[in-house]
Amino acid sequence: MIHIVFQQADVDVIMKAMEIDESLAGEVFEIKDEWGVGPLAGLNTDEGWKARESWWRDLLKDTPYGPDIVGSFDDRETVNAIRKAMSENTDQQAWIWMGQNQHDVTGYYWLMPQLREFQGRVMILYLNNLPFINEKGQLFYPWGVHDILPKEAVKAKRLARPITLSEYEVDPDEWNKLSEENALVRILEGGKKIVGKEANFYDAEILKNITSEWQKASRVLHNTLHRMKIKTGDVFLAWRIRDMIAQGRIDVTGDMSKGWKDFEIKLKSATQLEIPEVSQ
Repeated sequence: MIHIVFQQADVDVIMKAMEIDESLAGEVFEIKDEWGVGPLAGLNTDEGWKARESWWRDLLKDTPYGPDIVGSFDDRETVNAIRKAMSENTDQQAWIWMGQNQHDVTGYYWLMPQLREFQGRVMILYLNNLPFINEKGQLFYPWGVHDILPKEAVKAKRLARPITLSEYEVDPDEWNKLSEENALVRILEGGKKIVGKEANFYDAEILKNITSEWQKASRVLHNTLHRMKIKTGDVFLAWRIRDMIAQGRIDVTGDMSKGWKDFEIKLKSATQLEIPEVSQ
């Protein structure tokens, strides 16, 4: 059995679930890119792929991760490894674990057309509007696979179903539509419906966590990530902070090139800026 996830934290949950239930034993593959943001145009060409990598490198400058992380993996090679394993063992199944968030759903749209030849052997487990039990014994609706306990992941295996022939026909059209639209932000509006938004979509969430007093940028990032309902990664949010600084909407002090803990930000002191409406 092959397990496919879209977030690093998901890997640990699946690995621990295997320890509880040996029937889940197998290799775990992670699709690492964050397909919920960034350019998608022409990714079936080397030029389009390099354009996306270049965009990520620009965002990763002056972050704790550094731009070199872009070259540390290639999701295309991960897919090739999955296809190779499926071809060599015709009894092999691939289980795609997907949470109710744009990160996983856009990853699914990118991935599944590349596994079409294995139709009937590729299963999907979509935690869509389904309640699970947390550590306190309370029901909750998880955002991602990593939000559920390993023992709940074992129970979730009952949700596994083959991706249908109809889905192999329709879902690639969704990916093509997203690629042609080429919005910089994508969000999930329910089910598997992904909608494109402007680059400034998350600016309002960031500004809610910036005050008239100086705060370390790292603290603003932490608070925004913790409080926001529609989540994205810290690198994208940090890029939006830098952009708003460049626009003169946020005051800054310190050295922005050293890291998020080395500079502080606050609302523009001249006038208390109003939180702008999000572009639709």
